[in-house]
Amino acid sequence: MNLKKSMAVLAAAATFSVAASAEELSVAATPVPHAEILEFVKPALAEQGVELDVKVFTDYIQPNIQVDQKRMDANFFQHQPYLDEFNAGRGTELVTVTGVHVEPFGAYSSKIDSLEKLEDGAVVAIPNDPTNGGRALLLLQKAGLITLEDSSKITATPRDIADNPKDLDFKELEAATLPRILNQVDVALINTNYALEAGLNPTEDALVIEGSDSPYVNILVARPDNKDSEAMKKLAAALNSDEVKAFIMDSYEGAVVPAF
Repeated sequence: MNLKKSMAVLAAAATFSVAASAEELSVAATPVPHAEILEFVKPALAEQGVELDVKVFTDYIQPNIQVDQKRMDANFFQHQPYLDEFNAGRGTELVTVTGVHVEPFGAYSSKIDSLEKLEDGAVVAIPNDPTNGGRALLLLQKAGLITLEDSSKITATPRDIADNPKDLDFKELEAATLPRILNQVDVALINTNYALEAGLNPTEDALVIEGSDSPYVNILVARPDNKDSEAMKKLAAALNSDEVKAFIMDSYEGAVVPAF
């Protein structure tokens, strides 16, 4: 075998060795911005021997179930209060690996351009899961529209409203459906990922929006048995990199804020 052929064989063998040793890491994510951020870090992880497999989900239940049942390695779509509530309600033991970003929660309308124009008896749609529903009510309280019995309760429901001077009619609906029914209600409180998917610009279209001090940091979540794996550590480091920080700031222009 001549030198050129020998080098080609060695190169092919090295490539095969890298491919064979690459560790696959499957992550469940909602489309925007989570899956987009994961796709952004995929090439860098590949260089480190981690093949990232991103599976897109459009709901907030299956990503946790898939990880708990070991069908997926991790997920990236939720904040800590939601995870805590899910674990308590489902008996799961999913854990946080790292925080990545905040998606300031907002109120939207296709009928009014200011909350001051909200009429008595207006229909207000909020997410039907405890943490995001509570988050919506806390934002409306901050805007002066309602008062909760416990002003800091993050899992508040409409039953926890102590004062509702405009007699607002609250509808609790699946978070993912809220952008689609925006024209059927007066105001909808929408998670930023779903707002972005629907073509809404949170920094321009929201009638009121959380500040950058929001405690609802979106997190990478895994199981106790794999949270400290080398592949998971590499993914966490990639999600907290300067490159991702720049990607978030450039891509979402304030609608998504780095939390690291």
